[in-house]
Amino acid sequence: MPWLILVSLLWAFSFGLIKTHLTGLDATVVATLRLGLALLVFLPFLRPRKISLRPALLLGVIGAVQFGLMYALYMSAFQFLQAHEVALFTIFTPLYITLFSALWERRFSLRRVLATLLAIFGAGIILWRGTSSPQLLQGFFLVQLSNICFALGQLAYKRIRPSIANPHDAQLFGWLLLGGFLATGAYSLLASDWANFSASGPQWLVLVYLGTIASGLGFFGWNRGVLQVNAGTLAVFNNLKIPLAVICSLLFFSAQVDAPLRLLASFLLLLGALWLAESEEKKPAQS
Repeated sequence: MPWLILVSLLWAFSFGLIKTHLTGLDATVVATLRLGLALLVFLPFLRPRKISLRPALLLGVIGAVQFGLMYALYMSAFQFLQAHEVALFTIFTPLYITLFSALWERRFSLRRVLATLLAIFGAGIILWRGTSSPQLLQGFFLVQLSNICFALGQLAYKRIRPSIANPHDAQLFGWLLLGGFLATGAYSLLASDWANFSASGPQWLVLVYLGTIASGLGFFGWNRGVLQVNAGTLAVFNNLKIPLAVICSLLFFSAQVDAPLRLLASFLLLLGALWLAESEEKKPAQS
């Protein structure tokens, strides 16, 4: 759990940087650059001779889904939705984690379902501002596909990582980021105008920070944390970063919150969901 807490705080701080410094830049190009910079961080740790072709390809596919397709679908949703609507529709990721983990484990947990519902409701009350986009269904569908990709990637890594005989996660993570970078890069070549992409000096500094720290070390720490918690706790943490992001915006970016009681209620509900998930009875999975 410590890894998930640290990364949640890291990502909560990153949201404010994106909003205040990167507005107006092509979002798909930004996503590709972030994954490319993250890949550069882990390239020195890659040891191709210490891993066979099959697990390397498998990790690449997981990264392509968890990071690449997730980013591509997420960014595409902004063509149909307002920013707060995109954020709102991401709160259903815990639902997919709970559903897919139940299918893989062949075990239903009422406590985990309740924790998931609390996590969704807790994040929803702070993000809800209504919906008005004329192409709402198209955008909602894209965000849900993005949520599914991120959920599947986390659970697949959690399931497959123990079977790979390699003692260092850092030596494996580059394969995930390589898959993600190739997937997002391929999409951006079709959807973005790289020739007209222009960022200022401060924006490049923010991009370097987001790529190396928030995406590189952040995704690495997140997937390390994925291995250390049960699926219910993982589901809750996928939404816990939302009220944390609001709090960081208040503390560091002089943002205003129009409903402090909703923020408090959101945080308390997510803490309650976390308690439910952590107190889940550890029963052996039924095959």
